Amino acid sequence: MMRGTMLYAGSFDPITNGHLDIINRASGLCDKLIIGVIVNKSKVARYSFEDRKAMIALATVHIANAEIDSFDGLLADYVAARRVGAVLRGLRASMDFEYEMQMAHMNARLYKGEAETVFLMASPEFSFISSSMVNEVFGLGGDVAGLVPDGVLEYMKRRVGIHG
Repeated sequence: MMRGTMLYAGSFDPITNGHLDIINRASGLCDKLIIGVIVNKSKVARYSFEDRKAMIALATVHIANAEIDSFDGLLADYVAARRVGAVLRGLRASMDFEYEMQMAHMNARLYKGEAETVFLMASPEFSFISSSMVNEVFGLGGDVAGLVPDGVLEYMKRRVGIHG
């Protein structure tokens, strides 16, 4: 087990079962796991920060060492301010690896040796899930059960006025 604090940052718009798989597995690897919702002003989120935080809370209620937070600006600044020892990134497929490797190298330069990037592979049954795909299917009236936690699906339905 890694000592200290690990950060899993993302938009989580919404949190999916793929995210939750990574969170569940990572929570056993550290003392504290911060689930950091990135506030990206250049990207339009489907759900507000408050909605995303509420959905993450529903999905992670069983994880005692998880904390939900938000931030904007440089990831490295947040890492330094919160004294994070490791930043977690989930990988779904080889296409994720190229981008994530570039980001990890840039962040390593910015972390100045104070933090490491840790990669976890998505479990095969979740490797195709993305928040954007969930939003597209859900927005068109498709069934996303099994792609997001049950409580999150109910929350999403309530937000658009679907009952049952």
